[in-house]
Amino acid sequence: MSGLLRYLIKIMISAIIITVVSEVSKKTGYIGGLIASLPLTSMLALFWLYNDTKDVDKVAGLSTSILLFVIPSLIFFVVMPLLLKKDMNFYLALAISSGAMVSGYAFFSFILSRFGIKL
Repeated sequence: MSGLLRYLIKIMISAIIITVVSEVSKKTGYIGGLIASLPLTSMLALFWLYNDTKDVDKVAGLSTSILLFVIPSLIFFVVMPLLLKKDMNFYLALAISSGAMVSGYAFFSFILSRFGIKL
């Protein structure tokens, strides 16, 4: 399979997943949230990385990095609904939640570095 075809397949599968979550969420937020919470993106990234490199050490490293970054990413999902429930503009809430998440990543990376863990 050519590199371009493989790249296009990756894009199509990713787009399909995002579209399914968006469309299902229109009907029921619960099921949309369930699908979105599945580590589909991570599993696809691990699959594509292994498929492209056959390097289990790289896959293990990516898997560990994903695990470590899940913790600070949860900040987004705490801040976003709180701001929206306070009737904040969606785009402003999205920006503030994203900023809080990025700050969480920076803080978490700093803490991990104090324990000798380099990301």
